[in-house]
Amino acid sequence: MDIALLLTVFVTIFLVELPDKTFIATLVLATRYRPLQVWIGVCAAFLIQTVIAVAFGGLIGRLPKTPVHVAVALLFLVAGIVLLAGAAKAASEEAETEAEFSEKARADAIGFRAISASFLILFLAEWGDLSQLATAGFAARRGYPLSVGIGAFLALAVVSGLAAVLGRALLQRVSLVLIRRLGGIVCLIFALTLVLDLAGVSLPGWLPI
Repeated sequence: MDIALLLTVFVTIFLVELPDKTFIATLVLATRYRPLQVWIGVCAAFLIQTVIAVAFGGLIGRLPKTPVHVAVALLFLVAGIVLLAGAAKAASEEAETEAEFSEKARADAIGFRAISASFLILFLAEWGDLSQLATAGFAARRGYPLSVGIGAFLALAVVSGLAAVLGRALLQRVSLVLIRRLGGIVCLIFALTLVLDLAGVSLPGWLPI
């Protein structure tokens, strides 16, 4: 277990997911169903997708080292650019995402139906998400699937928990634009670190990337 890597993955995925549609979708679902049932369904979806992302990253990690590191560097570069470029649109996208998931959520679902509805909506919405790609990238680059998987899943569970419990109150106090920019900067730093490593620059051993 690599604790430094786990914490790095947690912080990265948290910053990527907090301003993402996942938070808004969970918030909307929690206004239709009981928050605990929403959180259980959403976390179940995240657990499966995290396992898939880590497994996919592990398979990629078996390929020759240099091409894998180049691919992971490009992944973080693209993720950083996407987050920074979309930061200014965070507020408008929030309204669009809320309307989209309001239409998908059934108001009369309770119990297992609410859990399964939350699971299905988030499971389908998350494919190809930046957090999934980043998780696969960490697994491909560093290995330690357990550390990467736990860090990613905990971040997703915390973000969805905040959305289900605090929801609208948190949005009024947190700038999605700022969070998205922070996430973009973190991804660009990781991309730069990987490029320097590929160029043969000696980097501190404590860097978990």
